[in-house]
Amino acid sequence: MAEHLARHGAPALLLIYGLGVSPAVLDAADRSIIVYNSIDAPALRVAEEVSARCDIVLTGAQWQSDEVNRRHPEMPTPILPVGPEFAGTDQFRPLSGEKDYDLIYAAAAQPYKRHDILFDTIERLDGAVSALCVFGYGELAEAFRDEIAARQLPIDCVMPPVVPFAEVNRLMNRARIGIVAGVDDGAPAIITEYMLAGLPVLANAQLTCGLQYLLPGTGEVADPAQWPAAVTRMLQQLDHYRPREIALSRWSWPVSAARFLSIYDDAVAARHALGRTPITLEDCDA
Repeated sequence: MAEHLARHGAPALLLIYGLGVSPAVLDAADRSIIVYNSIDAPALRVAEEVSARCDIVLTGAQWQSDEVNRRHPEMPTPILPVGPEFAGTDQFRPLSGEKDYDLIYAAAAQPYKRHDILFDTIERLDGAVSALCVFGYGELAEAFRDEIAARQLPIDCVMPPVVPFAEVNRLMNRARIGIVAGVDDGAPAIITEYMLAGLPVLANAQLTCGLQYLLPGTGEVADPAQWPAAVTRMLQQLDHYRPREIALSRWSWPVSAARFLSIYDDAVAARHALGRTPITLEDCDA
């Protein structure tokens, strides 16, 4: 990456996801506005000397912003996570066709996604509710499939490898409700992706990032013990929800981008105030 920047020049924006970036890349992008996006439950997964060189840290919850500001008191920390925010308006959308599953869980087959909560919910509902698991990737896919079979649960699985976006959208449209069962999870993009496909969302009330997207018109939040009742209630009032309409008005690409550009302008001004002239988006358009 550092060689690429040396050859082609630094970008106006350098976006760092999760685990971070080498000092050589930061050196090569010294005139870029550097943005770190918290994609996991830990707010920062980089060393302090790396995060100190960022101009903006995008977080998924207020507690993450607070954690970042304890390390860097002057750092802008908007709750604007790439994923559930900046949602593409057409990538996920409603389709016509049969709804042959009650629930869908599109999540990696990994422990932190807490598929056990879904399995227990289906079992407690005595098989009256069906579900589809879309794994994409994850080391537990076969173990989950075997557990589903052993417990005789009405759950079908789409096994790895990763499913293309268009197919994920088609699979979402076969279900009535999207679920998010994890706890220690960065604000999952799937929350608003479900909504854009027209599905209300049931989320674990213990989810550490992303509960701000669960509004009266977009879905429900419940502790795992209350999931059977929540699923039953949601299935009885599907017409009550307006997930796509609300997601488009609050978290779609144009809305999130407008919010980000205001924060970006402040970061550019802060660089100028320090005598560190950055490359700007206007420079790229020139």
